[in-house]
Amino acid sequence: MKKTQLWINGQWEPTDQTYELYAPFSGELLAHVAKATVSDVNRAIEGAQEAYQAFKQTSAYERSEILYKVVELLKMRKQEMVDILVKEAGKPAKAAITEVERTISTYLFAAEGAKQPSGETVPLDAAPTGVGYMGYTKRVPLGVVSAITPFNFPFNLVAHKLGPAFAAGNTVVLKPANQTPMSALFMAEIFKEAGLPDGALQIVTGSGGELSEALTTHRYIKKVTFTGSEKVGLEIKEKVGLRKLTLELGSNSALIIEPSTPIQQIIQRAVNGAFNFAGQVCISLQRIYVHQSIYSQFVEAFVEETKKLVIGNPADGTTDISAMINPKEVQRLQSWLEEAKESGAQIIAGGTFTERIMTPTVVVNTSPNMKIVCQETFAPVVSIVPYKDLDEAIHLVNASNYGLNVGIYTQNLTDALYAADDIDTGSLIINDIPSFRVDNMPYGGVKQSGYGREGIKFAIEEMTNLKFIAVKKSL
Repeated sequence: MKKTQLWINGQWEPTDQTYELYAPFSGELLAHVAKATVSDVNRAIEGAQEAYQAFKQTSAYERSEILYKVVELLKMRKQEMVDILVKEAGKPAKAAITEVERTISTYLFAAEGAKQPSGETVPLDAAPTGVGYMGYTKRVPLGVVSAITPFNFPFNLVAHKLGPAFAAGNTVVLKPANQTPMSALFMAEIFKEAGLPDGALQIVTGSGGELSEALTTHRYIKKVTFTGSEKVGLEIKEKVGLRKLTLELGSNSALIIEPSTPIQQIIQRAVNGAFNFAGQVCISLQRIYVHQSIYSQFVEAFVEETKKLVIGNPADGTTDISAMINPKEVQRLQSWLEEAKESGAQIIAGGTFTERIMTPTVVVNTSPNMKIVCQETFAPVVSIVPYKDLDEAIHLVNASNYGLNVGIYTQNLTDALYAADDIDTGSLIINDIPSFRVDNMPYGGVKQSGYGREGIKFAIEEMTNLKFIAVKKSL
């Protein structure tokens, strides 16, 4: 049985305590995972601070070359990465392949982004007191970044922390999700081989509750970047003080479908957006608002397409839906659906459960205050609601406490631009589902979905300080 270790200062270190890691689909024991102590975290942070003193002096070219090497190494080990995702995350193989490809793209964007940060000149002589002076700005690294990542995209969301941090010249202490440590530890080997200096990447595994204080308040931590639940994000926000902070939290992403939409052309895409990786995606399609004139037609087509999805072993290349991350999540959704049914909701597809799997579920006759509508389900559940006009649809979308990604299908440019102005969201996707994401786009939310932006260029800005230099031309 595999027993993992911590990655501290470029070496593997054993721990006295471990926890057991089980496969979401089969329930088999995969590994005994090293459980870090607060002392371990403090040593990792101190090691990252020491490494930073040298790493910040490296050139953009050197950092870029390290990241380009990471890209090449990952290309050679794609299947190994897919196998890890299938086992530890229960991610269907075809979804795992997509994540691996995106991960490689993210590090490629980071390699290119390392050379991009630039400053600007400031015309100091625009003020009388500035005559004889010149001024310019530059981007400088922060120091040690604390990165806390979730289970659902354990390779790519780690890449969105590590890539821009190293591109900018920072060092990182990474705490991966308890369910997906193997993918993070795999990256330790990759970065070591790519030539990243020892100590620039530290990986600690274990209890988030026990380690959070050190990861967010240690004096050497200059930025915390967290992707996860709203509850934990709010707790982190209370602790970080004046440190920089990026929070990517919850969502109950919505899609508006206007009457001009050719239903058969978008139905497969909409179903995929709702049920990919069993809905365990931050921007999974959870609420669909359909114009009343095409509502019945859309619902019928959506249910028909949903029933085509293959449920089974994630290692099988034909599988669309597999296990949720753990049985407790299945139990939670059973409870939420029962509450919705008691309040008048109707399940028209799915709604059945095993210990580990929830079938893709379509619900109608919902109301805005039901948990499956107003909270983040993070599960294969979607509600379909009719609306009378675009203003009503926008009102229903905006009634959410979240605002990460929203989609709208319409053939009317005026309506598309109207929605773009009026919908309160981090991103509006026109003529596609809210699950659309390319890894160089700005990504982040408003309201309870958090703040700050990922996407390499934008993350680099968040992981640097703007420094101004003024020069008096002559004494």
